[in-house]
Parts: sequence; structure tokens; C-alpha cells
Amino acid sequence: MPTEDSAPPNARHWQDCTDVYDLLEQIRLRPSTWVPGGSLLHLQSLLTGYRAALGVHGVEEPFAFWPEDDFNRWLHERRGITGSHTWAAEIERNTPVGSTPVEEFFRLLDAYRSERAQDSAPGATSTRFPGIEYMQSTFVTLFWRRQLLREAELRLEGRGFRVVHLAAGEWASEQDMHRDVAAALRFPDYYGHNLDALDDCLGDVACHGPYDDSPEGTGLVLSITDYDRFTAACPGAAQVVLDIVANQARHAVVLHRRFFCLLHSNDPDIRFEPVGAMPVMWNSDEWLDAKRR
Repeated sequence: MPTEDSAPPNARHWQDCTDVYDLLEQIRLRPSTWVPGGSLLHLQSLLTGYRAALGVHGVEEPFAFWPEDDFNRWLHERRGITGSHTWAAEIERNTPVGSTPVEEFFRLLDAYRSERAQDSAPGATSTRFPGIEYMQSTFVTLFWRRQLLREAELRLEGRGFRVVHLAAGEWASEQDMHRDVAAALRFPDYYGHNLDALDDCLGDVACHGPYDDSPEGTGLVLSITDYDRFTAACPGAAQVVLDIVANQARHAVVLHRRFFCLLHSNDPDIRFEPVGAMPVMWNSDEWLDAKRR
């Protein structure tokens, strides 16, 4: 990242760039060449292509520019945004008078990199919020590939979350669901095994802590596999369960607690109505339909 005391970078071929930030410095030097019309949506597409190329060639490199990744979360936190706009759309919508979207992007990029450098310095306290990627736009995130789900579980467990696993493929009825959820979350004996009781008891767990007084850690995550099978067997109940989860997750946030759901489906085209006034969304790695084919 250039500073006032450093020499400006020299223009060179993109193949000579060492990482995404090196590429961005080349774009900063010649924005009209790289970003026709000054559109940040074009820049976002370019960076998405760059990340796809890393995957194709098996190159491991930190990348913060997916629509719901680190730079996007940082921007939303910085500006107090609660919507679901991507960083490109947000910057274009709120570019200050006298500036351009491209200029504003690079100004924010410099601020982002500066803050991240401070956060990673020895003795610095991280300002990141564990699990925010699964709470920002929805409290119920869909997964199709089990490997991606497992990787998400491991990341969250590594951050101190308690992950509770549920196998919805074994739920042929609503009562099967109540049985397994009650056992996994140690609901009390008076649990009524109906959706109203689920709302009450899940609210207790999400907002106040587990009934069995087990360690909570950073927060609680429900990881439910094969939910498409339960949806096929009990479509009404399946929708209501997710609505209950999302509503209680929102209540938990008010109390500064973290609770959300990772939802696996074997059907790559499954859709749900909004839950808790928020959509059920695919994870960032499978957000595009083409990524589930």
C-alpha cells in the first residue's frame, strides 16, 4: 500500500502482479483502462473473476472482496449499514460530491488495509465479530456441498462457537423434529413438542443460555443437514421452524448474543419464504446458481 513517503508503483502487466492488492494498485494507476465507465460493478466482476482463477489454479491467497466477505462486512460496520447491498453498490450509492466511485473505493480500500494492519499487529485487539458473516443479511444460511458446510462448522468451532448438529433427513414427521431438537438442546421435560413450545424453549436457549448449563463460548449454531427432505415431508412446519430460528436469533442479537443456523439442502434450487423478515440465503461460495451445478 503506497504512503506519502513511498515511491508510486510502476505500471506493469497484470501477470506480474503478486496478489490481489498488487493488481488493485495497477488498477488505481490506470482506472479508465481497467474499469470502463468508472463502474464499481465492473470492478467487482473483475475481482470475482480473479478469485475464480485462483480456485481453478489451486492458488491459496487471502481474498476479501466477495459480496459478503471481509471488505463488505468492514464497510457495513464502518457506515452502520444493515442492508444487503454489496460493497460496489453501496459505494456507488453514497459517493461524496466531488469524488467518483472509483476514487471513493480506493480511499476506503486504503482505510480498510490500514485498520487490518493495525488489528494484526502484535498486541492489537481484533475488532472483528466472529460469525458476523452468518448474521449480517440472514440468520439462516443455505449450503449445498457438505464439505463447505463442514468447513464453516470447523471455522466457527475454531472461533469458540458451540455447534449443535441435527439430521433432518431422519424427520419423517413434525414429531420427529421435536424429538431430536429437544434432545440436542436438552429442553426440559415439560417441553410440549409443538411449534409454540419450540418458539418458547428455543428462545430461552438463544437468549439466555442452554438448559443444561453447558459452556456457551462465543455463541450457538444449529447445523441442520438434509433439510430438503424434511421440507418435502412437512413443508409448513419446515418453513415455520426456520421462521422461529430467525426470530429468536434476532432477539438474541438485541441481548448481545450470537445464535444462527447453517442449513444443508440436497436440492440446489430449494427456496424458502423470508424468515424473521429476512431471506434465507445461500452461503457466499454458492451464492451464484452456477456454483451449485
